[in-house]
Amino acid sequence: MLSEQSAATVRATLPAVGAALGEISDRFYEGLFAAHPELLRDLFNRGNQASGTQRQALAGAFSAFAAQLVERPDERPDTMLSRIAHKHASLGIAPEQYPVVHEHLFAAITDVLGEAVTPEVAAAWTDVYWLMANALIAIEKRLYEESAATGGGGGWRTWEAVERVEETADVATFLLRPADGSPAPDFRPGQYVSVRVELPDGARQIRQYSLVGVPGSSVRRIGVKRIHGGTTPDGEVSNHLHARVHAGSTVELSAPYGDLVLHHDDGDADTPVLLASAGIGVTPVIAMLEQLAVTGHRGQVTVVHADRSPAEHALRAEHEAYTAKLPDASAHFWYEHPEPGHPADRTGLADLSGVVVPSGTRAYLCGPLPFMRAVRGRLIEKGVAPADIHYEVFGPDLWLAQSTQGQ
Repeated sequence: MLSEQSAATVRATLPAVGAALGEISDRFYEGLFAAHPELLRDLFNRGNQASGTQRQALAGAFSAFAAQLVERPDERPDTMLSRIAHKHASLGIAPEQYPVVHEHLFAAITDVLGEAVTPEVAAAWTDVYWLMANALIAIEKRLYEESAATGGGGGWRTWEAVERVEETADVATFLLRPADGSPAPDFRPGQYVSVRVELPDGARQIRQYSLVGVPGSSVRRIGVKRIHGGTTPDGEVSNHLHARVHAGSTVELSAPYGDLVLHHDDGDADTPVLLASAGIGVTPVIAMLEQLAVTGHRGQVTVVHADRSPAEHALRAEHEAYTAKLPDASAHFWYEHPEPGHPADRTGLADLSGVVVPSGTRAYLCGPLPFMRAVRGRLIEKGVAPADIHYEVFGPDLWLAQSTQGQ
């Protein structure tokens, strides 16, 4: 908790710092990568750096954390911190890296704001940084310990591809097993693993991919969509995996992480559940849907998915099959370019206005940010509690950044 003096200083300077956070983020990354080029080469997503999305996410998270400290000092934004910590753990972030970030972040703040950064202002914002950093360090320590306890081990492990399936023109699934023959670590459906590959220029880039399926097997399955950049560079790792990984190839995987998982009390077979996805966001949803089918969930399950066309709907057969195994479930698929005979009210973007959502529904969303924002808004209109709507963002979490900018 901030001291009263620090809280007053942060409250007074938050508008100025918040307005400059975009520039501060730019200066921060420039300084960080100039001093530590290996971080851009082997840790940070070069595509997100090129597009600027990682910089927006950093600014949004830091600003949102500071705002909550002064507006609701007795609460900690655990959902936001948990999501960041899971991503950090999947990358192998260590406590000793936080002082490095602090050094370059506060150099950037001073550079941008100049004389406005008095000793009192610097001390107050240092408090904010270390409250956030120490909270993340504590959560990440717990995640590493839990991973070790469930067989995840520490660091990176080599896995071998035993099968590759072309699901659509741009989505492939890879079946993987530990190359050393050791047991596959446990996970919760909806979680992801980081995949690290060495690219032709020697960089070792990392991306996260959801695990498809449920625990209990010696192999793990991931779905990878090949990213065509358009106005931005093509996806480095997704294109590498599509071009170079086949049966017999090896890749490096982290332990499983991610907090978009079914709550334990969803499994008592009565809680209504809604699973909404768009595009490649279907992968964690398929895992959660399979879990509900395997555990015999009795409550109503509403499945929502949006895609460009049926041909681009990855894992569609599994989407339908697992829904059909549940006693009280319905699937609603929207396509922008449907096949003949597809219902007219399911053509175009997803629209939940005609979908019945029972009271007490717990919802899980994964897909592009505009899709999740629209679905969340409609669910709240239908009476779903905001606390019962959970989401996963593939890539930097810009929801916080955009929400902060709108304040």
